[in-house]
Amino acid sequence: MSKLALAVSSHVDMFTRDHLPPADQWPIFLFDRPELQYPTQLNIVQELVDTHVLQGEGARPALYGRDEHGAVTWTYHKLQQQIDAIAQALVQDLKLVAGNRVLLRGANSPMMAACLLAGIKAGLVMVPTMPMLRASELRQVIEKAQITAALCSQNLSEELSFCLAPQHPQNASSLQLVLYFDNHRPDGLEALMTKYPRPFCAYPTSKDDVCLIAFTSGTTGQPKGTMHFHRDILAMCDLFPKHILEMNASDIVCGTPPLAFTFGLGGLLAFPLRYGASTILLEKHTPETLLDTMASYRATQCYTAPTFYRQMASLAHAFDLSSLRHPVSAGEPLPESTRQRWKDSTGTDLTDGIGGTELTHIYISSAGKHARPGCIGRVVPGYIAQIVDQQMRPVPAGTPGRLAVRGPTGCRYLEDLRQAEYVRDGWNLPGDTFVMDKEGYFTYIARNDDMIVSAGYNVAGPEVEGILLQHPAVAECAVIGQPDAERGQVITAFVTLNTGFEPNATLFETLQNFVKKNIAPFK
Repeated sequence: MSKLALAVSSHVDMFTRDHLPPADQWPIFLFDRPELQYPTQLNIVQELVDTHVLQGEGARPALYGRDEHGAVTWTYHKLQQQIDAIAQALVQDLKLVAGNRVLLRGANSPMMAACLLAGIKAGLVMVPTMPMLRASELRQVIEKAQITAALCSQNLSEELSFCLAPQHPQNASSLQLVLYFDNHRPDGLEALMTKYPRPFCAYPTSKDDVCLIAFTSGTTGQPKGTMHFHRDILAMCDLFPKHILEMNASDIVCGTPPLAFTFGLGGLLAFPLRYGASTILLEKHTPETLLDTMASYRATQCYTAPTFYRQMASLAHAFDLSSLRHPVSAGEPLPESTRQRWKDSTGTDLTDGIGGTELTHIYISSAGKHARPGCIGRVVPGYIAQIVDQQMRPVPAGTPGRLAVRGPTGCRYLEDLRQAEYVRDGWNLPGDTFVMDKEGYFTYIARNDDMIVSAGYNVAGPEVEGILLQHPAVAECAVIGQPDAERGQVITAFVTLNTGFEPNATLFETLQNFVKKNIAPFK
């Protein structure tokens, strides 16, 4: 599919359509599966929320969360009402039109989710941001996407207020107004919502209209805006959770990734809503609180990073996790020692996966009887992948090389020269070194730019990390290559110790010898 084959946009503000990458820099998209056949007119909020209410499932719980009064439960009907009221406030009070970009700031909560969905239902392009971003980072996002309006949780107002202040050095000239939620102000979003008790008719967006710009930082630190169509969001819902997780309406989901990450947007919001399931959206977690959430809500799925699973493994014995079917790990490489530690502690296998902001969500994974130790898995149905060399030539099975991926989702940067680096010959190049075996199983080696070349040997930092993590003294570690006059780079490990171990010369040597005994000594 080329840029020229896109369905006609229904946006009034054509900024995103006008700033898509050149057609010859697009990846090839694959829509050969029956579940990926979407109508030309498509607004995903109708599919994720409205459909369930129309089918008589409005009383089912959609979102669990907390407010100032304690635990809250929003049914699908309640969520629909909140979305519709917010959408009307955006259109009637803020005078926004389809295609306008709206910055969104807030921690995970039902209200944050409703704001995101309301903007999309109104035909707007939502730009969710990490709560930790500072004014200088927000300004880059605002100016890159030419954002005029923002929805912001009251407790995150300070940094954004600098972007709105004319005399502040981080002023973003395009930003004109901010509407705050999570407050009792008469001009706050909740107050405006009370004016709109009637349903809101979803804006008739095209399946090829942008509904989301998810920003990710590159190696230069300059943010890259990844543009996602309405059909992209449905495609990520209709592949990984369907074929790998076998998701259904009885699932209850929890986890740690912010909704501003596509890992969180998919796993904690879009996936469960697509299947009529329920999700728990809480502001922040520790390993203890996440375990307690899984136990108390009887969660069936959890989404978090390997570091969290490693920390939870030693605590899991104190919690009833018998309801958990799929603990999903992504966001960073999963060490085999972490996978085994979690299995030994809980009796449940981790479902590993690799995805990315550019392709929206997970595209390689295996679960259950299809999972293999040390491997991430095989391509998710709907995607294809191969391992290539620097000239984009496929390499033999068992040979390390660059991962290249195609599927129904792919990279479209917002006016960014790095598009030509990420997409070559119609393939997405996520920047990872992998090995694929003859059966199509993919094993992660390292990021392409994380390979350490020492005395002519190629060494993957994550491989050394995986060995170090097997030692009982090691809580966390990171392995890098440092410049060395003789060897080019020398392999260096930074280690955080578990309680009860002292950082002394004896332990230093013990860890060195432990690694040498478990992998090739040059590593």
